[in-house]
This record gives sequence, structure tokens and C-alpha cells, in this order.
Amino acid sequence: MNYKVTKEVIDLLEQFGEENTNNYYPDTVQGFKAWICDKESNEYAKNNEPYWEGKESGRTPESAISTLLVHLNRYARTYSKSAIADSDFATQEDFIYLINLRAFGRMTKMELIKKNIHDKPVGMLIITRLLKHGWIEQTESDADRRNRLISITQEGINALEQHMGKIRIATEIVAGNLSHNEKMELIRILNKLDRFHYPIFSRNIDSKDLIKTVYEEYSFKN
Repeated sequence: MNYKVTKEVIDLLEQFGEENTNNYYPDTVQGFKAWICDKESNEYAKNNEPYWEGKESGRTPESAISTLLVHLNRYARTYSKSAIADSDFATQEDFIYLINLRAFGRMTKMELIKKNIHDKPVGMLIITRLLKHGWIEQTESDADRRNRLISITQEGINALEQHMGKIRIATEIVAGNLSHNEKMELIRILNKLDRFHYPIFSRNIDSKDLIKTVYEEYSFKN
């Protein structure tokens, strides 16, 4: 038995316990492996930092990430707009709502709105528009008659399928020239960010208190 390796593993386990005080990683073998993977990735990133615009003048990586995400969202919207140019869809949100309903089945209005990361007023406008087209329908919930469940209609499925070819092409274009491995890594990173932000979004913190609350509750030192 290689006792040196065993000692190194034990030392790593102790370090994992010390650094994982906020339980960001599950206290399991899988959590330990994820922690090691992230640690190695961080070490690699430190030694292989990419360039970003303004880096030489002190612009932070957080600023670059925020700007690039905004840019990518705008690029994606441009391609989506082209995909639905000759359709009855008013915005990309229209078909995204339908795609979610088709994929996940019927749900309440607020479940659908939250799944699409929208505020209630914006989401209700989209739902109203879809109802007018006959692409979705409302039914009473068996569990709570005060709740209305939304589901996609056959007309909605037909509208999706009629334009799904262009929509798929638009999503392929958004991924650009990334290799398969780069796509998988990007999904991993974006999933990590989504898991961080979604619980915060779901709390419906008032806008005037949002930044202060999140900054006080989470550590951004590392």
C-alpha cells in the first residue's frame, strides 16, 4: 500500500472539510471529487489566464464576465428574432414558454413564469398572448381550485413544429465554433452559475435590497 498517497488523500479530505464550511459541495464522495475538480480547474486557470478587453488597465474578470453574458444574450436574441421573423410569435419568449410546457407538462402560471426567470407582470403578458393565439389552455387544479394549470394545446404544438427547424438552427449558431468538449465545459460552468442565482431569484427580494442582501449573505472574496 502506498502510505504517502493515503496520507495525501487524508490531508485533502481534511482541507475539503475546512473549506466546505458553507456546504456548497455535498458531504459525499461525489462532492469531494467535485471540489478537487474545481480546485484543479482554478489552479489551471491561474496559470493560463485568458485575455479580456481592459485587463491591462485593471478591469476585473467579473466585469468582463458580466459584459460578455450580456453580449451573448443579445446575439442569441438576434438569431431567435430571425428564426421567428415569418411566424406569429411576437418574441422568443413565446416559443420558449411553449417549449417548456411541451417538455415538462402542465404547470401553474407562476411555475411557468419562474422557470423562464421572468417577473410576474412580464410573464403574465406572455401567457395572455399565448392564450389569445390558442397555443395554451387553462384548467383548474385538482389539488387547489384557486390555481389554474397551463398546458400546451395541439395548436401550440403545431406552431412550434412549424418553426422548430429554424429555432434549432438558431441555437446551433449561438454555440458558434465551440468544440464538443468546450460546449460541455461551458454547460458545466453555466449550470454552476444558474444553481447559484436561481434560489436568490426565487426569493423575490425587493430590487432596492437585492444587491445588499446577496452581498452580505454570500462571500465573494474568493
